[in-house]
Amino acid sequence: MIRKRSVSLHGHRTSFSLEDAFFNEIRDIADRRGVSLAFLLSEIDEQRPPDVNLSSAVRLFVLDDLKARL
Repeated sequence: MIRKRSVSLHGHRTSFSLEDAFFNEIRDIADRRGVSLAFLLSEIDEQRPPDVNLSSAVRLFVLDDLKARL
């Protein structure tokens, strides 16, 4: 199921939509790195190309992380 989530990034609220499986993975990645979810999402947001929305950027980040751990 896709759920809309809200987070504060760079001092303003924003929302993104993710399937539960991707949200669980991004939370796990943040836990493994010892950072907050908001911190990790801020990093992803800063590094994403301007034409890629945050939801897609998070999915791609999770995919890259999983591939790197294989």
